[in-house]
This record gives sequence, structure tokens and C-alpha cells, in this order.
Amino acid sequence: MSPDITADSDTQLARVLSSLSDDKAEEIVQVDLRGKTAIGDHMVICSGRSSRQVTAIAEKLVERLKQELGVASRIEGKETGDWVLIDTGDIIVHVFRPEVREFYQLEKMWLPADKQPTAN
Repeated sequence: MSPDITADSDTQLARVLSSLSDDKAEEIVQVDLRGKTAIGDHMVICSGRSSRQVTAIAEKLVERLKQELGVASRIEGKETGDWVLIDTGDIIVHVFRPEVREFYQLEKMWLPADKQPTAN
């Protein structure tokens, strides 16, 4: 696929979700930010089983977005692999180790009460 520099946020979101699924990210949660904040259109939160998987999920995602959609992303936290943040400008992706995700509970800040994930 040739890069499309004008990939809209919904196109980016679809590719983000498929990339995360391909790389076996767990508990993928999507938050629609449109009309709630100016930081982006969508937020995606997911988990990897280990620091190594968290880092790999993030690196592959950034590479796929660049190669397939021409979208440059900023990435932070890759060095430790506890919580990696990827920012495309339209989409913010958080990839956590499960313990770190549980500690910060980002879903509770952004999702309405009726959309909160349930405990296992």
C-alpha cells in the first residue's frame, strides 16, 4: 500500500486497532475523544504481557503507521517498556504492562461509567 499522507483519524484508528490485534495486545479499549478534548480524536488503551511485548507492540505500530499511511508518530516510554505512549496527532495509544495499567486506570478518567471495563 502506498503512503497516504492525508490519512484521516478513522483510517488511522482502524490501522491502529488491527496492528494491536495482530501483535496480540490484550484488553484493547477504544475511547472516542471527539468533542471532549483537543488532544486528539481517539484514544486506545491496551496491555502487553511483558515489557518486551509492550515495546514490540509500540515499535511495530509506529512502523506500520509510517509505512502504510505515511503517519509520523511520537513515541515515549519505549526504554522501560512499562507504559509506552504513541501520539499520531489524531490518535493517542497507550500500551501498558498489566500492573502499570491497573495502577493508572486511564479508562476510568475517559470512559463513561456505563462503558467501564468489568473486573474479571
